[in-house]
Amino acid sequence: MKAEDLRQKSEDELSAQLLELKKEAFNLRFQKASGQLENVAWVRVVRRDIARIKTILNARRAAA
Repeated sequence: MKAEDLRQKSEDELSAQLLELKKEAFNLRFQKASGQLENVAWVRVVRRDIARIKTILNARRAAA
């Protein structure tokens, strides 16, 4: 997911996507712990997407 695409979304959309990604990260952690996770790189991608969304949300709140 690119930061440019995220900046075009509203705060509500970003918050909803953040919640969805947090759930995904939770599920990935369980899969990794139980040995069922096939693509371990996906954990890193999801974590970085969460950070990207949080950064954009914080920047918008600071500017307001």
